[in-house]
Amino acid sequence: MIQRKKTKQIKIGDIKIGGDAPISVQSMTNTDTRDIKSTLHQINDLYEAGCELVRLAVLNLEAAEAIKEIKKKSPVPLIADIHFDYRLALKCIDNGIDALRINPGNIGRVEHTKKVVQAAKKNNIVIRIGINGGSLEKELEVLDIPLYEKMVKSAMRHIKILEDNDFENIKISLKSSDVLSTIEAYRLISQKIEYPLHLGVTEAGTLKGGIIKSAVGLGTLLAEGIGDTIRVSLTDSPLEEVKAGYMILKSLNLREQGINFISCPTCGRTQIDLIKLAKEVEQKLENFNKPLTVAVMGCAVNGPGEAKHADYGIAGGIKEGYIFKKGTIIKRLPEEKLVDEFINIIKTENQ
Repeated sequence: MIQRKKTKQIKIGDIKIGGDAPISVQSMTNTDTRDIKSTLHQINDLYEAGCELVRLAVLNLEAAEAIKEIKKKSPVPLIADIHFDYRLALKCIDNGIDALRINPGNIGRVEHTKKVVQAAKKNNIVIRIGINGGSLEKELEVLDIPLYEKMVKSAMRHIKILEDNDFENIKISLKSSDVLSTIEAYRLISQKIEYPLHLGVTEAGTLKGGIIKSAVGLGTLLAEGIGDTIRVSLTDSPLEEVKAGYMILKSLNLREQGINFISCPTCGRTQIDLIKLAKEVEQKLENFNKPLTVAVMGCAVNGPGEAKHADYGIAGGIKEGYIFKKGTIIKRLPEEKLVDEFINIIKTENQ
């Protein structure tokens, strides 16, 4: 059982982060925020996939203006990602945004920061301080200390800016494309602050490599009880980020949403097309949100035996298979009929 560090709880829209709240899964749209229709379409797709918070890039005033209409129709709380121009943050707050991702140190003069903080405080807006290992302040970059220490120094500096303005509705991220630097940065900051932490390995890569790096980085921290909300950053569809996020959380028993899918590796005992079978079942249950454990196993040894804990499962035979439920075989079918009947049983019994 993982003992999570209890951080200060904040709220973005109706989503609680920190304290005893479940670890939330978030993503970021890759549409042009000025294109309201396509942005809303992607937000709705993300919501259907289980995404709980969505971040939008706000590059200019037109994008900040679009927030007003997007916010009206969004099924999830929205976070505006803003760099350099404090006026964009103010406009997004006026237009109903739920949270900001900024670095107080890069939005100009002290009076600019004060204006943003005052508006955020008045409207109960969360500010995420987003530290990135690849874009630290120049005076920190030249220090002869490890990257993770530089990241934490940067975070503490930005936290102080907000605290000096009597603002504590904060969450923090310290992301690097280097997994070990990311892990050490979060470990260190977790010892220093009580604010909730947003976990991520930035620029993790394409689908396979990015998921592996994220699973190693985020999984290590989550297993140590560190982290309150996560984003898996992939060079791929944002929907894949959400799927990967839940897979990481489910593997640690931190969330139960959707199917926990297990399947065995193929071996010489397998006399059924297990790879095809497993992919078909996983694909057909991709958007099934009931918390069930489903197994696709190559033979009777790994079927009702090793996977008897599964709610539902398939065990392969010779060009046929057995459907089992909690370790008990309930049907025997030819290979070509297995998947359809298996999915039908699961969906009929779990409407």
